[in-house]
Amino acid sequence: MARLGRPGMSDEMKEDLWRRWRAGESISVISREIGKPPGSVFTVLKHHGGIAPQSRRQRAGSLTLPEREEISRGLSAGYSFQAIAAFLQRAVSTISREVTKNGGRHAYRATAAQERAREQARRPKPCLLARQPALRDEIVALLGEEWSPEQIVGHLRRHGGDAAERTISHETIYRSIYTTRWKVIPRELCKRLRTGRPIRKNKRNTVKGQWRSQIIDARPIEQRPDTAQDRSTLGHFEGDLVIGANHSQVATLVDRKTRYLVIVKLPSRHSTVVVPELIKTYAGLDPRLRDTLTWDRGMELAEHKRFTAATGVDVFFAAPRSPWQRGTNENTNKLVRQYLPKGTNLATFTQAELDAIATKLNTRPRKCLGFRTPAEAVALTG
Repeated sequence: MARLGRPGMSDEMKEDLWRRWRAGESISVISREIGKPPGSVFTVLKHHGGIAPQSRRQRAGSLTLPEREEISRGLSAGYSFQAIAAFLQRAVSTISREVTKNGGRHAYRATAAQERAREQARRPKPCLLARQPALRDEIVALLGEEWSPEQIVGHLRRHGGDAAERTISHETIYRSIYTTRWKVIPRELCKRLRTGRPIRKNKRNTVKGQWRSQIIDARPIEQRPDTAQDRSTLGHFEGDLVIGANHSQVATLVDRKTRYLVIVKLPSRHSTVVVPELIKTYAGLDPRLRDTLTWDRGMELAEHKRFTAATGVDVFFAAPRSPWQRGTNENTNKLVRQYLPKGTNLATFTQAELDAIATKLNTRPRKCLGFRTPAEAVALTG
């Protein structure tokens, strides 16, 4: 019976995934480019600890199958190693070693030699810590004490000198933790590292400098109309996600002038889910409240063009790591947390319950509004 479920990734797709991960692209960007859900991309990365598996391809410069076939024909014709090497423009030692390890002059077969080379290429060498159990046990103990790999290496150098059996790099320790096929350090020790991440973060995969390339045609907050900046008119919202337990989330939208709040239930934070939900929400808003939307740099609004096309609302993005540029939304989220505390599974709330929370906050007097409520401020604004 055929196996049901999502189709897996092809080898070519996985190669593309790892190439992009090594180049520093985020999971969201990789997901979009290879056409697979972010969860599927994360699953592949997590399985290997974020470290690209060893390629099964032979090294550049290795003998190819056509070259091995020429060697086989040359041997059958009685040519010397020197003659074969000259014809292939290879070192004599390369030809001699190739023939010797594959049965000698009379038993050499090109296809068998090629298959043997492929098998050797895909067979990884034993990990250093697998060959040094005493060193491995010491490192495991120090990781359990929440030492970083760099601290461990520094400690070993101080107390072990240049002894070969105590020489190791911090990168090898990281790889030993995250590379599951080595099985020399318990994977759960990654939780003892400072970040606690289940996958090794690519050094190139940093927030700085990525955002503009991730969110295509993102308009910066500086391009917002003056009426949004000075709060002189209705309809200029700031938005963000409030995150809960078990990968749950809701969106909060706050009008800059009146502090009027809308809370939107979201089954996922992926842009293909968030944008349709926001479109549906805006369709039910007073037309006076549909002017602009300012968001942070989260990829959940990567499809902002689709949102604008459906609603007529222009979207602007705050600068990376600049929450103060959306201060109205940030301050309102603190009020929302009174009803949706951190650690709460937000998926358990219905849209009706979220609407009730928003109503409570919209009918609560606010000092910044002269102790009017947000609902009153909207009603009083022409």
